[in-house]
Amino acid sequence: MGKGTLVALLRQRLPRLGLTVSATTREPRPGERDGVAYYFLSNEEFDRRVEAGEFLEWAWVHGNRYGTLRQEVERVTGEGRSVVLEIDVQGGLNVREALPDAVLVFIEPPSADELERRLRGRGTEDEASIERRLSNAREELACAPRYDVRIVNDDLERACDELARVIESYENNGGLS
Repeated sequence: MGKGTLVALLRQRLPRLGLTVSATTREPRPGERDGVAYYFLSNEEFDRRVEAGEFLEWAWVHGNRYGTLRQEVERVTGEGRSVVLEIDVQGGLNVREALPDAVLVFIEPPSADELERRLRGRGTEDEASIERRLSNAREELACAPRYDVRIVNDDLERACDELARVIESYENNGGLS
């Protein structure tokens, strides 16, 4: 029940929300389709798009690059919808620089032990990858105070309620209340 699960539940509750498809240089996992789960790009294509200024944000995460294409955000906001970016901490801080009015929400696990349990439970990563993710998580938690809102993802329904309230406040009031 990580960020992806939380965002999926949020989108069920607030179907008007837009979701962008991120780009990555990592290999697809079983069942992932290009243009649906991610845009899977070669390192060369990713470099070309970075140089062309096509990314709103991008960062190295767990040994691969991930990024949000500007055209994806413009597509959703051009439809008059709010957009939810399910991105890492580095990416969020980069979005803040590009879009100062963006509301940054930090989704944090209830504990380091629970995060490790969730990562191991997914069964999609080797030991080195799990250790790298846990190390990165410690560094990311240090950035949490730079976000507008922090939500502990210890109870999926409660966390989703809280996240929905943040979005509705922003949409109805033009900011957090």
